Amino acid sequence: MSPASGKPPVKDSDAGSLSRAGDLFQLLRDGKARTRAELALTTGLARSTVASRIDALMNSGLVGPAGEALSSGGRPPSRFAFNPSARVVLAVDVGATHVIVAVTDLGGTILAEHRLAQQVADGPEAVLDQVIAQGKELLASTAQNGEELAGIGIGLPGPVEHDTGRPVKPPIMPGWDGFDVVRYVQRKLPVPVLVDNDVNIMALGERASHWPEDNNFFFVKVATGIGSGIISNGELQRGANGTAGDLGHVQLARGEDVLCACGNYGCLEALASGPAIARSLRGQGLDVGQGADVLRLAADGNLQAIQALRQAGRDIGEVLATVVNLLNPSVIVVGGSIGESGEHLVAGIREVVYRRSPPLATSHLRISISVAGDRAGVLGASQMVTQHVLSPAVIEATLAGVAAAG
Repeated sequence: MSPASGKPPVKDSDAGSLSRAGDLFQLLRDGKARTRAELALTTGLARSTVASRIDALMNSGLVGPAGEALSSGGRPPSRFAFNPSARVVLAVDVGATHVIVAVTDLGGTILAEHRLAQQVADGPEAVLDQVIAQGKELLASTAQNGEELAGIGIGLPGPVEHDTGRPVKPPIMPGWDGFDVVRYVQRKLPVPVLVDNDVNIMALGERASHWPEDNNFFFVKVATGIGSGIISNGELQRGANGTAGDLGHVQLARGEDVLCACGNYGCLEALASGPAIARSLRGQGLDVGQGADVLRLAADGNLQAIQALRQAGRDIGEVLATVVNLLNPSVIVVGGSIGESGEHLVAGIREVVYRRSPPLATSHLRISISVAGDRAGVLGASQMVTQHVLSPAVIEATLAGVAAAG
Protein backbone atom coordinates (compact mmCIF):
# COMPACT_ATOMS: atom_id res chain seq x y z
CA MET A 1 0.00 0.00 0.00
CA SER A 2 1.15 3.54 -0.62
CA PRO A 3 1.88 5.29 2.72
CA ALA A 4 0.74 8.61 1.28
CA SER A 5 -2.66 7.51 0.03
CA GLY A 6 -3.53 4.09 1.43
CA LYS A 7 -4.05 2.90 -2.16
CA PRO A 8 -2.12 0.22 -4.09
CA PRO A 9 1.29 1.52 -5.19
CA VAL A 10 1.82 2.74 -8.74
CA LYS A 11 3.24 0.22 -11.19
CA ASP A 12 6.99 -0.44 -11.17
CA SER A 13 7.76 1.69 -14.22
CA ASP A 14 6.08 4.71 -12.64
CA ALA A 15 7.62 4.03 -9.22
CA GLY A 16 11.06 3.93 -10.79
CA SER A 17 10.54 7.37 -12.27
CA LEU A 18 9.36 8.82 -8.97
CA SER A 19 11.48 7.05 -6.36
CA ARG A 20 14.39 9.49 -6.60
CA ALA A 21 12.55 12.58 -7.82
CA GLY A 22 12.95 14.05 -4.36
CA ASP A 23 16.73 13.98 -4.78
CA LEU A 24 16.49 15.56 -8.22
CA PHE A 25 14.27 18.28 -6.76
CA GLN A 26 17.02 19.28 -4.33
CA LEU A 27 19.10 20.46 -7.32
CA LEU A 28 16.30 22.82 -8.28
CA ARG A 29 15.76 24.33 -4.83
CA ASP A 30 18.44 26.97 -5.50
CA GLY A 31 15.98 28.62 -7.89
CA LYS A 32 18.30 28.38 -10.89
CA ALA A 33 16.47 27.51 -14.13
CA ARG A 34 17.74 24.42 -15.94
CA THR A 35 16.82 22.39 -19.01
CA ARG A 36 16.21 18.65 -19.04
CA ALA A 37 19.52 18.21 -20.86
CA GLU A 38 21.39 20.21 -18.20
CA LEU A 39 19.82 18.12 -15.44
CA ALA A 40 20.71 14.91 -17.27
CA LEU A 41 24.31 16.08 -17.63
CA THR A 42 24.52 17.06 -13.94
CA THR A 43 22.96 13.86 -12.60
CA GLY A 44 24.18 11.33 -15.15
CA LEU A 45 20.60 10.11 -15.59
CA ALA A 46 19.03 9.36 -18.96
CA ARG A 47 17.05 12.23 -20.48
CA SER A 48 13.90 10.10 -20.49
CA THR A 49 14.29 9.48 -16.74
CA VAL A 50 14.85 13.17 -16.07
CA ALA A 51 11.85 14.05 -18.22
CA SER A 52 9.52 11.73 -16.29
CA ARG A 53 10.68 13.13 -12.97
CA ILE A 54 10.31 16.72 -14.13
CA ASP A 55 6.80 15.91 -15.35
CA ALA A 56 5.95 14.51 -11.90
CA LEU A 57 7.35 17.59 -10.15
CA MET A 58 5.43 19.89 -12.50
CA ASN A 59 2.21 17.99 -11.83
CA SER A 60 2.73 18.70 -8.12
CA GLY A 61 3.24 22.40 -8.86
CA LEU A 62 6.59 22.45 -7.07
CA VAL A 63 8.44 22.98 -10.34
CA GLY A 64 7.29 25.31 -13.07
CA PRO A 65 8.38 26.56 -16.49
CA ALA A 66 11.07 29.26 -16.49
CA GLY A 67 11.41 30.35 -20.08
CA GLU A 68 13.48 28.90 -22.89
CA ALA A 69 17.21 28.37 -23.29
CA LEU A 70 19.20 29.52 -26.31
CA SER A 71 18.80 27.15 -29.22
CA SER A 72 21.70 25.58 -31.09
CA GLY A 73 19.31 24.72 -33.90
CA GLY A 74 15.67 23.73 -33.88
CA ARG A 75 13.14 24.43 -31.18
CA PRO A 76 14.61 26.13 -28.05
CA PRO A 77 14.65 23.79 -25.03
CA SER A 78 12.43 24.67 -22.08
CA ARG A 79 13.86 25.58 -18.70
CA PHE A 80 12.39 24.60 -15.35
CA ALA A 81 12.83 25.97 -11.83
CA PHE A 82 11.54 25.60 -8.29
CA ASN A 83 8.19 27.33 -7.82
CA PRO A 84 8.17 28.67 -4.23
CA SER A 85 4.62 30.00 -4.60
CA ALA A 86 3.22 26.48 -5.04
CA ARG A 87 2.46 26.19 -1.31
CA VAL A 88 2.32 28.48 1.69
CA VAL A 89 3.57 28.09 5.26
CA LEU A 90 2.04 29.43 8.47
CA ALA A 91 4.93 30.68 10.62
CA VAL A 92 4.42 31.58 14.29
CA ASP A 93 6.70 33.24 16.82
CA VAL A 94 5.36 33.11 20.38
CA GLY A 95 7.21 35.31 22.85
CA ALA A 96 6.73 36.03 26.53
CA THR A 97 4.40 38.96 25.78
CA HIS A 98 3.71 38.79 22.03
CA VAL A 99 2.66 36.56 19.15
CA ILE A 100 3.66 37.10 15.52
CA VAL A 101 1.80 35.06 12.90
CA ALA A 102 2.90 35.18 9.26
CA VAL A 103 2.17 33.47 5.98
CA THR A 104 5.19 32.81 3.77
CA ASP A 105 5.84 31.05 0.51
CA LEU A 106 8.21 28.08 0.31
CA GLY A 107 11.12 30.45 -0.31
CA GLY A 108 10.60 32.23 3.01
CA THR A 109 9.09 35.42 1.54
CA ILE A 110 6.59 36.89 3.99
CA LEU A 111 3.25 37.41 2.24
CA ALA A 112 1.29 38.71 5.23
CA GLU A 113 1.73 38.97 8.98
CA HIS A 114 -0.11 39.99 12.12
CA ARG A 115 1.32 40.97 15.51
CA LEU A 116 -0.57 41.01 18.76
CA ALA A 117 0.10 41.47 22.45
CA GLN A 118 -0.42 38.14 24.17
CA GLN A 119 0.96 36.80 27.44
CA VAL A 120 2.33 33.29 27.06
CA ALA A 121 1.45 32.86 30.75
CA ASP A 122 -2.23 32.96 29.74
CA GLY A 123 -1.84 29.27 28.89
CA PRO A 124 -1.66 27.10 25.77
CA GLU A 125 -5.33 27.10 24.82
CA ALA A 126 -5.64 30.90 24.94
CA VAL A 127 -2.44 31.45 22.99
CA LEU A 128 -2.97 28.74 20.40
CA ASP A 129 -6.60 29.73 19.82
CA GLN A 130 -5.28 33.19 18.90
CA VAL A 131 -2.65 31.63 16.64
CA ILE A 132 -5.26 29.51 14.85
CA ALA A 133 -7.72 32.39 14.45
CA GLN A 134 -5.09 34.81 13.17
CA GLY A 135 -3.61 32.12 10.94
CA LYS A 136 -6.93 31.35 9.29
CA GLU A 137 -7.57 35.05 8.73
CA LEU A 138 -4.16 35.55 7.09
CA LEU A 139 -4.55 32.43 4.96
CA ALA A 140 -7.92 33.65 3.71
CA SER A 141 -6.38 37.00 2.76
CA THR A 142 -3.35 35.53 0.94
CA ALA A 143 -4.69 32.38 -0.72
CA GLN A 144 -5.86 34.25 -3.81
CA ASN A 145 -4.77 31.41 -6.08
CA GLY A 146 -5.85 28.60 -3.79
CA GLU A 147 -2.33 27.74 -2.64
CA GLU A 148 -2.19 24.72 -0.38
CA LEU A 149 -0.98 25.08 3.21
CA ALA A 150 2.18 22.98 3.41
CA GLY A 151 2.63 23.11 7.17
CA ILE A 152 2.84 25.18 10.34
CA GLY A 153 5.99 26.13 12.25
CA ILE A 154 5.80 27.41 15.84
CA GLY A 155 8.53 28.81 18.07
CA LEU A 156 7.97 28.84 21.84
CA PRO A 157 9.91 30.75 24.54
CA GLY A 158 11.06 27.69 26.47
CA PRO A 159 12.53 24.18 26.16
CA VAL A 160 10.73 21.99 23.62
CA GLU A 161 11.03 18.30 22.83
CA HIS A 162 11.27 18.80 19.08
CA ASP A 163 10.22 15.27 18.08
CA THR A 164 6.86 15.63 19.84
CA GLY A 165 6.46 19.42 19.93
CA ARG A 166 5.74 19.33 23.67
CA PRO A 167 7.19 22.03 25.97
CA VAL A 168 9.35 20.61 28.76
CA LYS A 169 9.18 22.40 32.14
CA PRO A 170 9.28 25.89 30.60
CA PRO A 171 10.01 28.42 33.37
CA ILE A 172 7.86 31.31 32.09
CA MET A 173 5.03 29.24 30.56
CA PRO A 174 2.64 28.06 33.30
CA GLY A 175 0.28 25.36 32.07
CA TRP A 176 2.40 24.49 29.02
CA ASP A 177 4.51 21.66 30.44
CA GLY A 178 3.87 18.54 28.35
CA PHE A 179 1.02 20.17 26.43
CA ASP A 180 0.40 18.52 23.03
CA VAL A 181 0.76 21.61 20.85
CA VAL A 182 0.83 19.62 17.60
CA ARG A 183 -2.42 17.76 18.24
CA TYR A 184 -4.22 20.88 19.49
CA VAL A 185 -3.37 22.87 16.36
CA GLN A 186 -4.06 19.98 13.99
CA ARG A 187 -7.65 19.74 15.22
CA LYS A 188 -8.34 22.97 13.35
CA LEU A 189 -5.56 22.93 10.74
CA PRO A 190 -4.79 19.31 9.75
CA VAL A 191 -1.32 19.75 8.25
CA PRO A 192 2.22 18.98 9.49
CA VAL A 193 2.98 21.06 12.62
CA LEU A 194 6.56 21.51 13.83
CA VAL A 195 7.45 23.14 17.16
CA ASP A 196 10.80 24.25 18.54
CA ASN A 197 12.47 26.58 21.01
CA ASP A 198 12.24 30.21 19.89
CA VAL A 199 16.01 30.77 19.82
CA ASN A 200 16.54 27.75 17.58
CA ILE A 201 14.10 29.08 15.01
CA MET A 202 15.62 32.57 15.26
CA ALA A 203 18.99 31.02 14.41
CA LEU A 204 17.43 29.26 11.40
CA GLY A 205 15.71 32.42 10.21
CA GLU A 206 18.69 34.75 10.65
CA ARG A 207 21.08 32.41 8.89
CA ALA A 208 18.75 31.48 6.01
CA SER A 209 17.87 35.09 5.25
CA HIS A 210 21.21 36.85 5.76
CA TRP A 211 24.10 34.39 6.30
CA PRO A 212 23.37 31.40 4.04
CA GLU A 213 27.04 30.74 3.20
CA ASP A 214 28.07 30.40 6.86
CA ASN A 215 27.68 26.79 7.97
CA ASN A 216 29.07 27.38 11.47
CA PHE A 217 26.74 29.97 12.90
CA PHE A 218 25.85 30.99 16.45
CA PHE A 219 22.81 33.09 17.42
CA VAL A 220 22.43 34.68 20.86
CA LYS A 221 19.11 36.06 22.07
CA VAL A 222 19.33 38.64 24.84
CA ALA A 223 15.92 39.68 26.14
CA THR A 224 13.93 38.64 29.21
CA GLY A 225 16.23 35.62 29.22
CA ILE A 226 19.41 34.61 27.41
CA GLY A 227 19.68 31.64 25.07
CA SER A 228 21.36 30.59 21.86
CA GLY A 229 20.88 28.60 18.69
CA ILE A 230 23.77 26.54 17.35
CA ILE A 231 24.23 25.69 13.69
CA SER A 232 27.25 23.47 13.05
CA ASN A 233 28.21 22.19 9.60
CA GLY A 234 24.92 23.59 8.32
CA GLU A 235 22.75 21.65 10.79
CA LEU A 236 20.84 22.97 13.79
CA GLN A 237 22.12 21.30 16.96
CA ARG A 238 19.41 20.55 19.52
CA GLY A 239 21.35 18.17 21.79
CA ALA A 240 20.14 14.99 23.44
CA ASN A 241 17.04 16.52 25.05
CA GLY A 242 16.57 19.73 23.08
CA THR A 243 18.37 21.99 25.57
CA ALA A 244 21.55 22.71 23.60
CA GLY A 245 22.49 26.39 23.71
CA ASP A 246 21.10 27.25 27.14
CA LEU A 247 23.71 29.92 27.88
CA GLY A 248 21.57 31.74 30.40
CA HIS A 249 22.43 29.39 33.23
CA VAL A 250 26.18 29.24 32.80
CA GLN A 251 27.71 30.47 36.05
CA LEU A 252 29.97 33.52 36.25
CA ALA A 253 32.30 34.20 39.18
CA ARG A 254 31.26 37.86 39.25
CA GLY A 255 27.72 36.91 40.22
CA GLU A 256 28.38 34.40 42.99
CA ASP A 257 26.00 36.29 45.30
CA VAL A 258 23.30 36.97 42.68
CA LEU A 259 20.30 34.63 42.87
CA CYS A 260 18.80 33.46 39.58
CA ALA A 261 15.15 32.53 39.04
CA CYS A 262 16.32 28.94 38.45
CA GLY A 263 17.44 28.75 42.09
CA ASN A 264 21.19 28.85 41.46
CA TYR A 265 23.59 31.73 41.99
CA GLY A 266 25.68 33.60 39.43
CA CYS A 267 23.81 32.63 36.24
CA LEU A 268 24.52 34.76 33.18
CA GLU A 269 20.80 35.48 32.87
CA ALA A 270 20.73 36.92 36.40
CA LEU A 271 23.49 39.37 35.44
CA ALA A 272 23.00 40.32 31.79
CA SER A 273 19.35 39.87 30.74
CA GLY A 274 17.05 42.85 30.27
CA PRO A 275 15.42 42.54 33.73
CA ALA A 276 18.84 42.03 35.35
CA ILE A 277 20.28 45.18 33.80
CA ALA A 278 17.19 47.15 34.83
CA ARG A 279 17.47 45.82 38.37
CA SER A 280 21.12 46.88 38.52
CA LEU A 281 20.26 50.42 37.46
CA ARG A 282 17.42 50.65 39.97
CA GLY A 283 20.02 49.83 42.59
CA GLN A 284 21.89 52.92 41.40
CA GLY A 285 18.83 55.10 41.97
CA LEU A 286 17.48 55.26 38.39
CA ASP A 287 13.77 54.93 37.58
CA VAL A 288 14.04 51.84 35.36
CA GLY A 289 11.21 49.33 35.06
CA GLN A 290 12.33 46.99 32.29
CA GLY A 291 14.89 46.41 29.57
CA ALA A 292 13.22 48.85 27.18
CA ASP A 293 13.79 51.62 29.72
CA VAL A 294 17.49 50.78 29.80
CA LEU A 295 17.72 51.12 26.02
CA ARG A 296 15.84 54.40 26.12
CA LEU A 297 18.22 55.84 28.70
CA ALA A 298 21.25 54.64 26.74
CA ALA A 299 19.87 56.23 23.55
CA ASP A 300 19.54 59.49 25.49
CA GLY A 301 23.20 59.28 26.47
CA ASN A 302 22.81 58.22 30.10
CA LEU A 303 26.29 57.04 31.12
CA GLN A 304 25.04 54.65 33.81
CA ALA A 305 22.80 52.84 31.31
CA ILE A 306 25.56 52.74 28.70
CA GLN A 307 28.03 51.31 31.19
CA ALA A 308 25.47 48.74 32.42
CA LEU A 309 24.91 47.52 28.84
CA ARG A 310 28.64 47.42 28.23
CA GLN A 311 29.19 45.34 31.37
CA ALA A 312 26.36 42.98 30.41
CA GLY A 313 28.12 42.56 27.07
CA ARG A 314 31.38 41.71 28.83
CA ASP A 315 29.57 39.08 30.92
CA ILE A 316 28.01 37.54 27.81
CA GLY A 317 31.39 37.77 26.05
CA GLU A 318 33.00 35.75 28.84
CA VAL A 319 30.66 32.85 28.08
CA LEU A 320 30.93 33.32 24.31
CA ALA A 321 34.73 33.14 24.48
CA THR A 322 34.31 29.54 25.66
CA VAL A 323 31.79 28.94 22.86
CA VAL A 324 34.32 30.21 20.30
CA ASN A 325 36.96 27.86 21.69
CA LEU A 326 34.59 24.87 21.61
CA LEU A 327 32.63 25.41 18.39
CA ASN A 328 34.74 27.81 16.28
CA PRO A 329 31.80 29.60 14.58
CA SER A 330 32.46 31.99 11.72
CA VAL A 331 29.58 34.26 12.75
CA ILE A 332 28.01 35.20 16.07
CA VAL A 333 24.78 37.18 15.74
CA VAL A 334 23.21 38.93 18.72
CA GLY A 335 19.44 39.41 18.68
CA GLY A 336 16.48 39.71 21.00
CA SER A 337 14.90 42.91 22.32
CA ILE A 338 18.08 43.90 24.16
CA GLY A 339 20.64 42.40 21.80
CA GLU A 340 19.40 43.85 18.54
CA SER A 341 19.05 47.33 19.99
CA GLY A 342 22.21 47.49 22.07
CA GLU A 343 25.37 48.47 20.20
CA HIS A 344 26.96 49.08 23.61
CA LEU A 345 26.13 45.51 24.62
CA VAL A 346 27.72 44.12 21.45
CA ALA A 347 30.80 46.29 21.98
CA GLY A 348 31.25 44.66 25.38
CA ILE A 349 30.88 41.21 23.82
CA ARG A 350 33.50 41.94 21.18
CA GLU A 351 35.88 43.37 23.77
CA VAL A 352 36.01 40.11 25.76
CA VAL A 353 35.64 37.54 22.98
CA TYR A 354 38.55 38.91 20.94
CA ARG A 355 40.70 39.25 24.07
CA ARG A 356 39.94 35.82 25.54
CA SER A 357 39.85 33.64 22.41
CA PRO A 358 42.84 32.25 20.45
CA PRO A 359 43.86 34.34 17.41
CA LEU A 360 43.21 31.46 15.01
CA ALA A 361 39.61 31.05 16.26
CA THR A 362 38.87 34.76 15.83
CA SER A 363 40.88 35.53 12.69
CA HIS A 364 37.73 35.42 10.53
CA LEU A 365 35.08 35.66 13.26
CA ARG A 366 32.33 38.26 12.77
CA ILE A 367 30.17 39.42 15.68
CA SER A 368 27.08 41.24 14.44
CA ILE A 369 23.73 42.59 15.56
CA SER A 370 20.77 40.71 14.06
CA VAL A 371 19.79 41.85 10.58
CA ALA A 372 16.44 40.03 10.53
CA GLY A 373 15.49 41.66 13.83
CA ASP A 374 12.10 40.73 15.25
CA ARG A 375 11.25 38.81 12.06
CA ALA A 376 13.96 36.21 12.70
CA GLY A 377 11.46 34.00 14.54
CA VAL A 378 8.82 33.76 11.82
CA LEU A 379 11.49 33.42 9.14
CA GLY A 380 12.96 30.52 11.08
CA ALA A 381 9.58 28.90 11.70
CA SER A 382 8.99 29.01 7.94
CA GLN A 383 12.46 27.59 7.29
CA MET A 384 11.84 24.74 9.75
CA VAL A 385 8.71 23.71 7.85
CA THR A 386 10.22 24.00 4.38
CA GLN A 387 13.24 21.92 5.41
CA HIS A 388 10.76 19.20 6.32
CA VAL A 389 8.20 19.39 3.51
CA LEU A 390 10.83 19.82 0.78
CA SER A 391 13.08 17.02 2.00
CA PRO A 392 13.64 14.15 -0.49
CA ALA A 393 11.51 11.64 1.42
CA VAL A 394 8.52 13.98 1.82
CA ILE A 395 8.74 15.15 -1.81
CA GLU A 396 8.69 11.53 -2.98
CA ALA A 397 5.65 10.79 -0.79
CA THR A 398 3.94 13.91 -2.16
CA LEU A 399 4.60 12.85 -5.75
CA ALA A 400 3.36 9.34 -5.07
CA GLY A 401 0.15 10.83 -3.70
CA VAL A 402 -0.26 13.11 -6.74
CA ALA A 403 0.31 10.14 -9.07
CA ALA A 404 -2.20 7.96 -7.21
CA ALA A 405 -4.79 10.74 -7.15
CA GLY A 406 -4.23 11.41 -10.83
